[in-house]
Amino acid sequence: MPITKNLTLPSSAKELALSPDSKLFIAFISSPDPITNQPWCPDVRDALPHINKAFSGDDAPELAIIEVGQKPEWSNPRNVYRTTWGTNNIPALVRYEQVNGKVTETGRLVEGEILNKERLRDFIV
Repeated sequence: MPITKNLTLPSSAKELALSPDSKLFIAFISSPDPITNQPWCPDVRDALPHINKAFSGDDAPELAIIEVGQKPEWSNPRNVYRTTWGTNNIPALVRYEQVNGKVTETGRLVEGEILNKERLRDFIV
């Protein structure tokens, strides 16, 4: 499946369009620094190669990459990704599936957990 970098998120996870047997993974990452064009967060810079590799195969599940903003935006406790999407650490890799007909978060890896190859592989299977 492709990696989507311009997904417009609905107002909540419950509104994600998922078929009953599908999974959607969302990677919440820092936005690129305007000077370096690299994510401003060093943990995100470390994790992105692992995320890209894990989701690059033809049989890989669907991944959407969402940028949470620059450091001042992300630091705001009212940041929409903190309040609505429950993301308090970046990078965060979150798995959504339908459970009993409702879209539900069924797993989450954050920060250094993403760097563990076995844990990441087991998470996305």
